[in-house]
Amino acid sequence: MNALLWRKLRADRRAMIGLGAIAMMVLLAILAPLVTRWDPTGIALANQLQPPSSAHWLGTDLQGRDVWARLVYGARISLSVGFLSQGISLSIGLSLGLIAGFYGKWVDEGVMRLADVTLAFPSLLLLIALAAAFEPSLTTVLVTIGVVGWAGMARIVRGQVLVVRQLEYVQAARALGERDYRIITRHLLPNVIAPVVIAATLGVAGAIMAEAALSFLGLGVQPPTPSWGSMIADGRDLEQLRHAPWTSLSPGLAIGAAVLGFNLLGDALRDALDPRALEGRT
Repeated sequence: MNALLWRKLRADRRAMIGLGAIAMMVLLAILAPLVTRWDPTGIALANQLQPPSSAHWLGTDLQGRDVWARLVYGARISLSVGFLSQGISLSIGLSLGLIAGFYGKWVDEGVMRLADVTLAFPSLLLLIALAAAFEPSLTTVLVTIGVVGWAGMARIVRGQVLVVRQLEYVQAARALGERDYRIITRHLLPNVIAPVVIAATLGVAGAIMAEAALSFLGLGVQPPTPSWGSMIADGRDLEQLRHAPWTSLSPGLAIGAAVLGFNLLGDALRDALDPRALEGRT
């Protein structure tokens, strides 16, 4: 992150709020053993559905497990899925987008038609189908969300490359016989980084939501491993919602805060990296 970009982000309240929320969640996830003394998977039926107190900051769930402990350990799952699945989407989408935009013709046609097929299916239904086809696990969730999300990234990269490859310095490099690999990595890749970073930041929020949805349906991380989606599912009983709303409210607010943080940061990055957007706001 260069100094100019950092100054722009620091002057944007949305960026600071988003970064603050993300930093806090990452810190809590890393320091989970230090910020809670309770075992997130430890069952204590004698303590079931206790309200928030000095002993249990966010109360306990139906099996007597500490909600705060499950929340901070669940942050590890949600953030890991968000970052790693976007890494998979970024790797696939960036590579295919660069190749399709640079070579064009049948290569472009093949990649874009594959992207069209992927985007033709509702993403949640496609995620459910793929997750249900394999044994539910953290690895399955990571790979599934990453594979489903590549098409949008590839379209963004391909659109940028189609513009950049027509520029004079790229045409000059090709005329001088420079290798395709060097043209792609030295001339094309640096020009697509900005939209890719923005899309990846916003994509992390979508991945967290997707993981929560799969875990809510029982197709994500399996019990007793804590996950925000499964925590909401455990507390979805109407009677429990009436008398112990903290079991579902806490993970729901955590998901909302995480998604909001990444969305705010993504919006701020879009404005900071796009001079035209900055001119439009002034």
